[in-house]
Amino acid sequence: MSTPSASLRPLTDRPGEGVVYGVGAYLLWGGLPLYFVILAPTGPWELLSARVIFSLVFCAILLTVVRGWRRLASLVRSPRVLGWTAVAGVLIYANWQLFLIAAMSDRVLEASLGYFINPIATVLLGVFLLGDRLRWLQWSAVGVAALAVIVIVVFYGSVPWLSLAMAASFALYGLVKKKFLSADVDALSGLTLETVWLTPIAIGQLVIVGMTTGITFGQVGPLHTTLVVLSGVITALPLLLFASASRRVSLSTVGMLQFITPILQFATGAFLLHEHMPPERWIGFSLIWVACALLVTDIVRARRATARRAAAPGSS
Repeated sequence: MSTPSASLRPLTDRPGEGVVYGVGAYLLWGGLPLYFVILAPTGPWELLSARVIFSLVFCAILLTVVRGWRRLASLVRSPRVLGWTAVAGVLIYANWQLFLIAAMSDRVLEASLGYFINPIATVLLGVFLLGDRLRWLQWSAVGVAALAVIVIVVFYGSVPWLSLAMAASFALYGLVKKKFLSADVDALSGLTLETVWLTPIAIGQLVIVGMTTGITFGQVGPLHTTLVVLSGVITALPLLLFASASRRVSLSTVGMLQFITPILQFATGAFLLHEHMPPERWIGFSLIWVACALLVTDIVRARRATARRAAAPGSS
């Protein structure tokens, strides 16, 4: 794997700026359900196609502004980069589609559950695919999360397939980006290539929507049309902010910030959209929150231990 350019190395001397970027990304992701709800009568299948197409347009504009076309052209010559950006694109496409189905069918709470489960799924991928060894707090978090899913299945009466699929798709997307693309693909180029791969799928999906339910774009009103166009910006911007944050702050800090999104989505579903929240669901969510608290505790403990070793006499 090639050595990353200076522009891609972690900017560890600007952690405060990185936290601002990270908080901005997660706040935007947390507020997405409300944005998509107001786009009715546009359905989730049409809206996903619009997100992909207008994200590509937005990326093209940004590449022109930052003069990134030469960098992108160099990446296109790499079959490995093309292959893994295609895989990443399919995974994020699946995640976006599942999220839109949840947000636009009164299932925002299921979306928030998926993003609460996501860090647990990421930990498990590290164990089974990367050979990571878990500390006892991490194993405890996995166990409590598994118990939460069991509680939801047994007492609520259904398997949270949507939540589990969202968690799995986003965890796999993060794995592909970190293991195969992070060293030599910058955020803007990576997102551009992913949306290039997805555009034919999005167009095909639009054709099917047009032949079945009909396309609403341009038919509802100027404000609605503008908001659909801006869905591309809303899609791309938090991904770019997240990439900027991850270059400036530690992975543990990013890990703790990520809980902003599902907390906001949970509050949106439960208190703004008034989705059904019986006692069994409260129990399941409470267990997931305990699992997340265990993970955050482990992150803090590991960071403090690393700092102590670095400060110890004779450390290099």
